[in-house]
Amino acid sequence: MKTVILESLGISRDSLAALEKPFEGAGVSFEKYERTSDADKLVQEIGDAQAVILANMPFPGDVISRCPNLKFIDVAFTGVDHVGLDACREKGIAVSNASGYSDEAVAELAVGMSISLLRKISQADFRARHGGTKDGIVGGQIQGRTVGIIGLGRIGKRSAALFHAFGAQVVAHSLHTHSDWPEYIRQVTLDRLLEISDIVVLHCPLNASTRGMINAEKLALMKPSALLINVARGPVVVSADLADALKRGVIAGAGVDVFDAEPPIPSTEVLLSAPNTLLTPHVAFATEESMKLRAGIVFDNLRAWMDGEPKNVIL
Repeated sequence: MKTVILESLGISRDSLAALEKPFEGAGVSFEKYERTSDADKLVQEIGDAQAVILANMPFPGDVISRCPNLKFIDVAFTGVDHVGLDACREKGIAVSNASGYSDEAVAELAVGMSISLLRKISQADFRARHGGTKDGIVGGQIQGRTVGIIGLGRIGKRSAALFHAFGAQVVAHSLHTHSDWPEYIRQVTLDRLLEISDIVVLHCPLNASTRGMINAEKLALMKPSALLINVARGPVVVSADLADALKRGVIAGAGVDVFDAEPPIPSTEVLLSAPNTLLTPHVAFATEESMKLRAGIVFDNLRAWMDGEPKNVIL
């Protein structure tokens, strides 16, 4: 059986070889390629493969429909909005994701961005490198603040635990009621969360109900001293509205790891010129630990599918 790895999994060559070895003994061959957005090239690379492995590279339906032997898409990522799922349904292609691999990594970046913005670390670093002092740089602490988490899946719960450990009051909004919420998390409406939170953290998926959810109207509900942290998906926030809110002082700052399109960030991105922002090129999931865990989940998914007992099923 031919399996094509369409982009790097972020682990060493030796680690990848160790994961592939048991499969090769069972007659599975692997071909590896560099990430590409060229549809014709993708179709050529996949060829007669039955399974493909990819991370967050766009894999549109028009490519999927041109791969006649494709039976399984093994997504080394939590979100699958970059995969043409309608084409998968039409062709009966199974899809699994790597749910859970980056819970800790994403949650820690949300906390890290909050600390960086509160303590003005970027400004302090600039001062230190240019002969300045701390004069005028007075930071804040997480302790005693209210943190609002939008989306309380596994990552959201881990983020809540970390902020709680720092001494924050934690409120949350989720489309689903969770019976296993820790007692320190208080469920509130979205509008109430925005009104009372000092730090708003986005951990929600991108779908029809969340696309453009944080817009000018919602930003206007937030405190002028509040921070917005987006480690979810770029289109959950209307970037132009966020940039305008930052320029007008509607909110105090923002940490943004995700954008309307995957980085590199184009020079036209409105947030590049917005004040009091901390921007990172979609790195929340990327730690050495999470990459190793992710690769293990991906190959476990492949084995499970081959055995007729698929795991982490999306379709």
